[in-house]
Amino acid sequence: MGTTALIVIDMLSPYAHEDVELLEKSAERVVPPLARLVRRAHERDDVELIYVNDNYGDFTATREDIEDRARKGRRPDLVEPLLPPPDCAFLPKVRHSAFFGTPLEYLLAQRRVENVLLTGQVTEQCVLYTALDAYVRHYTVRVPRDCVAHIHPDLAEAALTMMERNMRAEITTSSECLDLT
Repeated sequence: MGTTALIVIDMLSPYAHEDVELLEKSAERVVPPLARLVRRAHERDDVELIYVNDNYGDFTATREDIEDRARKGRRPDLVEPLLPPPDCAFLPKVRHSAFFGTPLEYLLAQRRVENVLLTGQVTEQCVLYTALDAYVRHYTVRVPRDCVAHIHPDLAEAALTMMERNMRAEITTSSECLDLT
């Protein structure tokens, strides 16, 4: 089995957008298991830990800028446990998919990644579109349902079903992913 990448999508958020109250409720449940999964992945030599985060239209924003805005935002308690370790890859993005306009595909190829473990927010948006882009690039996709936050529960369930049926994603839990292989 090839190398696995744990990809954390858009968790460094200032939580200052439409529908934020709905997302916050879901993120509150997701942060603890995701933080445990990130720690476990970071301990492993055979897992690439990669953060891909929206730059919110600021094309001059550095990793530090994005982290700082998130920490100073509405819900630092949802951000602090998931701040990326300094030695992991961090890619800013501008649209829904973590692949769109980023060097993610190149990074995964360089690291010989075959399996992607998708986490973060929003299940029915950025996670879904990243899963599709991973699938069409022939990556094996896994999504731990307790590590993806949603705005609309019904759309999140539909997105997970689409990922499973249409993209052959394995929908799992973080406790089943601790092996990560």
